[in-house]
Amino acid sequence: MPIHPPRQRSTGNSERPGVQQAESALVEHYPRLVRLAYLVLPPPLGRHRRVLAAHAVVQRALPGVRTAPEIPALSRIPAQTRGAAPRPGQDGAGTAYAWMRLRVLRAALAHEQRPRWWPGRLPVPAALRPSLPAVWGLRLYPRAGGAAELALDQALSAVPGAVRAAFALRLLEELDATEAQALLVRAGATDPAGAVRAARSLEGADRAGAGELLRSGEFDPCVLQTRPSDLLRRRHRMRAVAAVAALCVLAGGLVALTEQGASAPAPGGGARSAIAPALDPATLLRTAADEWADTSRIDFTAWPARGDLTGDRALLSRALRAWGRLPDGTAVSATPGTLAVPPAQPPQLLYAGEVDGTAVVLFHDRGVRVVRYAEPRAGSGTPALDFARTDGADVTTGAALVVSRDGDRARFLMAPWISRTTTRDLLAPDSPARTLQVNADGVTAAVPRPSPGGRCDSWPVLQLRSSERIVENHAFLLTDLGDLAPVHLTFTPGPAARAGARQPREATSSPALLAWARTACSLTALRGSGVRAVNNWNFAEQRLPESGTPAQWLCTRADTWQGPGRVLVQFLPPSSSLTGQGTVVADERDTALCSRFGQHVLAGTRWRAPSGHWYVLAAGSRAVSRIEATGAVRESAAGTTLAVRAPREAPVELTARLREGGSLSAVR
Repeated sequence: MPIHPPRQRSTGNSERPGVQQAESALVEHYPRLVRLAYLVLPPPLGRHRRVLAAHAVVQRALPGVRTAPEIPALSRIPAQTRGAAPRPGQDGAGTAYAWMRLRVLRAALAHEQRPRWWPGRLPVPAALRPSLPAVWGLRLYPRAGGAAELALDQALSAVPGAVRAAFALRLLEELDATEAQALLVRAGATDPAGAVRAARSLEGADRAGAGELLRSGEFDPCVLQTRPSDLLRRRHRMRAVAAVAALCVLAGGLVALTEQGASAPAPGGGARSAIAPALDPATLLRTAADEWADTSRIDFTAWPARGDLTGDRALLSRALRAWGRLPDGTAVSATPGTLAVPPAQPPQLLYAGEVDGTAVVLFHDRGVRVVRYAEPRAGSGTPALDFARTDGADVTTGAALVVSRDGDRARFLMAPWISRTTTRDLLAPDSPARTLQVNADGVTAAVPRPSPGGRCDSWPVLQLRSSERIVENHAFLLTDLGDLAPVHLTFTPGPAARAGARQPREATSSPALLAWARTACSLTALRGSGVRAVNNWNFAEQRLPESGTPAQWLCTRADTWQGPGRVLVQFLPPSSSLTGQGTVVADERDTALCSRFGQHVLAGTRWRAPSGHWYVLAAGSRAVSRIEATGAVRESAAGTTLAVRAPREAPVELTARLREGGSLSAVR
């Protein structure tokens, strides 16, 4: 059982710990400090660079002989998993650890800050960051976690570094809000109070569960998996290094002969030269054709380069130049939360080919973005660049990309692990899926898109099946909501008697298809908002007054690639039609409701019985033990549902009690 030392505050001693004490604290608590740095560092670095940067931050935190004093005001020591934690005042171990923790935190937060002289639109190159330790020829990744760890990683990637720091300090270091805020102030974080508040909301109802997730292998940069870098590209680089060395010797002689009055470089030339290597077609990363079947990371990084124009250097050069310079005359679009900036490193080539008279190139920007370049093969049409955020993609959300759209039809590029491709209509749940043709490059035949107008007479979706070679042989649904990456649709069934919480599952079963048939049209409100996945949660069933017929309550949650979600709570009364649309009774944005971090929900609506009487109906999730109505009517009911007669316009407030204690207000 972990031993927690008593809290002690600094006595105000201005002496910093000695170098030997600091080194002892670093060595003893090295894994904990590296995990803290890894969580605070910016996710756009990518997992490999983030791992190395975390180790660099901790190793560089060791003070030099002349380091200025920096005694932190709080010196609480984290609980240890092995043996008792050192206490403040015990040979200075406690103070030394807190001092080192402050230096690590300050250095990790600094990674999101740009040098004052650096151009604001451009990412800071890795060359300007600490470079040791370095790894040659290998890529390092923490062990992949499950869906819960992935959801938490997505949520953390959508908040600033100060919020991630506050989250880690509270759950890993077990500091209270006041201590965490004070430490963030000393570390130079912006808006420490706001960061602590945001971290507390990110914790959700299951604070202990979130802490366990942070301690998992997904966030442990000391327990790593490795795979080789691009071997062919590495060989070319070695040859290039030898050639560059020879050129440098020659250039050194030529520089001595140049005139001192040579013209100065053009403004911005330094910034362009910094990204020039990333815009060279020769440096594009290309994944081997069968790597997807031999890796534990099944996402866009496992896609091979496909298409009949992957060898067209001129096309690739135009696409990369357009991306690097965003010239006038190029139509540029980006999903919310996606930066339309040049690549900091050479991107990965996913596709280059001709589709419906247009040359299309798809790039993957090191796990963060997918970029689509399109230019007409004939005529004088305008080139287009589309940016979409895709970090954290998996077997389903990394299964397809839109390669072209033409009016009400679209073509998709399939992931190499898709073994069967079909289509179906969500508004025809009793109709079988139909086979969709896919060519040798993985591009599908043109398929209908959901109507972009106000009509909702059909809702086409892709029903895909993954290959048995990755032990993920299952079918799942994707739909086109206007972004480059189609949206993954899932379903969570209602609570079963004496059963625990149900988990989201693929929306291919009869209950899932019936639920989506009645709620598909609500997806129209989510178009173009950078949605990653949408889940329909059947959180309650209610017997209606007077007739006793069952009605369903669904929470439709849309998770974006940024992390924040949007919730639509829908009431589905009995209907004679399989596609009878429900009523949206609540719409809330930027919320954790109906997710793993917001498992409790209460909603209400007005409903008119066939007799003409009006009722207030309310329903809550499985943890609700009692619902109360106050205002124009006062009524309560044990359990997860309530129905009370009330005038149509009567003001009524709904609250609920939870079995484990606490109250819940109705979502609006």
